[in-house]
Amino acid sequence: MRTIKILGTGCAKCKQTEAIVREVLEKEGILADVIKVEDIQQIMSYNILSTPAVVVDEVVKIKGKVPSAQEIIAALS
Repeated sequence: MRTIKILGTGCAKCKQTEAIVREVLEKEGILADVIKVEDIQQIMSYNILSTPAVVVDEVVKIKGKVPSAQEIIAALS
């Protein structure tokens, strides 16, 4: 099973990103663990300068913006 981490301190954009990721997973029938990472030390360990960010299986795929559903699908493929 894939692991998707949403990196962000809890801002509106971070919450929106998490909602989009969960919506895409449900719509596409993709099984994955979604983990919200709000700890700044953990976020910094990914060398992220701006949030939100999406990490798929420990690889940073999207950072610094709220992704579209298509961008999430592309990051998962």
